[in-house]
Amino acid sequence: MSVTDKAVPQAPPVGGLPARPRRGAPWLLTVALAVLLLLLTLASAGLGAYEIPPGDVLSSIAHRAGLGGGELDRVPESVLWNVRFPRIVLALLVGASLGCAGALMQGVFGNPLAEPGVIGVSSGAAVGAVAAISLGLGFLGTWTVPAFAFVSGLGTALLVYSMSRSGGRTEVVTLILTGIAVNAFAGALIGLFIFLADTAAVNQITFWQLGSLSQATWPKVLAVLPCAAVGLAVAPLYSRKLDLLALGERPARHLGVDVERLRVVLVLVVALLTAAAVSVSGVIGFVGLVVPHLLRMAAGPGHRFLLPGSALGGAVVLLAGDLAARTVAEPAELPLGVLTALFGSPFFFWLLRRTRRRQGGWA
Repeated sequence: MSVTDKAVPQAPPVGGLPARPRRGAPWLLTVALAVLLLLLTLASAGLGAYEIPPGDVLSSIAHRAGLGGGELDRVPESVLWNVRFPRIVLALLVGASLGCAGALMQGVFGNPLAEPGVIGVSSGAAVGAVAAISLGLGFLGTWTVPAFAFVSGLGTALLVYSMSRSGGRTEVVTLILTGIAVNAFAGALIGLFIFLADTAAVNQITFWQLGSLSQATWPKVLAVLPCAAVGLAVAPLYSRKLDLLALGERPARHLGVDVERLRVVLVLVVALLTAAAVSVSGVIGFVGLVVPHLLRMAAGPGHRFLLPGSALGGAVVLLAGDLAARTVAEPAELPLGVLTALFGSPFFFWLLRRTRRRQGGWA
């Protein structure tokens, strides 16, 4: 039996958050989030410009699953299965990917402010996606944009990782400044690709940058599904090692963890998840920052729950956000990325001040 197979001590706080494991809280949260997700899925399928009663939604699902029910008329059946359900599935995949990626980054960096959007990984992935759209590349079919987003997102994650490390630890100020610099540089590259693009590509890129799921289709779901599925399946396998890493690099090494190998593998997983999300939805920030923190405060810092819980919570948040984005200003639709930023930015300010206060200033 390896060291990591044995019972491990409770992970210490990330960024000074109190390590108070709450007995039963993970199970209660999991059940609550699962129920909320089902209710939101039913509401998202029925609400919109063309309303479909919940009974009809359930009847159509049962009919397709061979469990009875009945087929709806042509219009509601088409709206449900060609418009609403692809969008719902895409929201679940993107939200789960962003939530899980945020929890992984905070564990890998040992820093509560690490999140793909804040430190520039999302913008880096966006550069690859925008380049593919602007240059009209399509030699990999529907995989072209995700592949470019993955490569550029991976490069950005490795750059941020190498630049924010100093003396065996990740400095908060360096991490934030690196994110600012990366976001600025990525913005410049995106602007350059927009300058080189034709009118149709410019419109596509501009709308895509705001973050939206309005262009969801089943082919897009199938294009992003493998990356998201692999990332979400691999991440929980490292929960015990992340708990050990949270004790500090030296204790983790003494307990048998290959720290550098662990970080490289998880950075790859983060890049995979971020690329999967960014390539189909644009840049949607703060989901990976807010969700893991709320769950950590409610259920403690153990990654055994935090990683799958953040994926489930991210799916709930993004599905709720998408439902709000397309219903609060009907018939217009708010950009989803703008909506998440409106709510996520104040949370980031609060978290920044909380972290500084707990650390007695910045290192």
